[in-house]
Amino acid sequence: MKIIANNLKDTEKLGKIIAKCIEKGTVICLDGELGVGKTSLTQFIAKEFGVKEYIVSPTFTIIKEYEGRLPFYHMDVYRIGSEDDMYDLGYDEYIYSEGVTVIEWANLIEGILPEERIHIEIKRIDDTKREISIEGKGLSFEKLVSELNL
Repeated sequence: MKIIANNLKDTEKLGKIIAKCIEKGTVICLDGELGVGKTSLTQFIAKEFGVKEYIVSPTFTIIKEYEGRLPFYHMDVYRIGSEDDMYDLGYDEYIYSEGVTVIEWANLIEGILPEERIHIEIKRIDDTKREISIEGKGLSFEKLVSELNL
């Protein structure tokens, strides 16, 4: 499924829809070049999900934890050395928890991602317009597809 976001408002609308569809155990994988809007989309999802804190990219800390309707984990694996390093950080304790996990640069750890997940790739069309591709498997993904097809 491909969506065109003409501006940040469209990205915010998508974030709100995603937040309505996710539940405990949901993993959202975000990919796209630097500055394309991965963290912005995460901010919109988190806000609608009930996270009160301002979300920033955890590039240097790799994992940040927030409280929303459920625990909300935000990972940025851009600087991770290998998939093995993720296990040293307790990756599986987050992914297989009662919370929701958003992973930026997920393609870098593709070999250890769960099969059931929502994968979103964002491509820059111009300064404000983005092409957003959404794929996945599992209940949260099916709910999202249903919402987006309304």
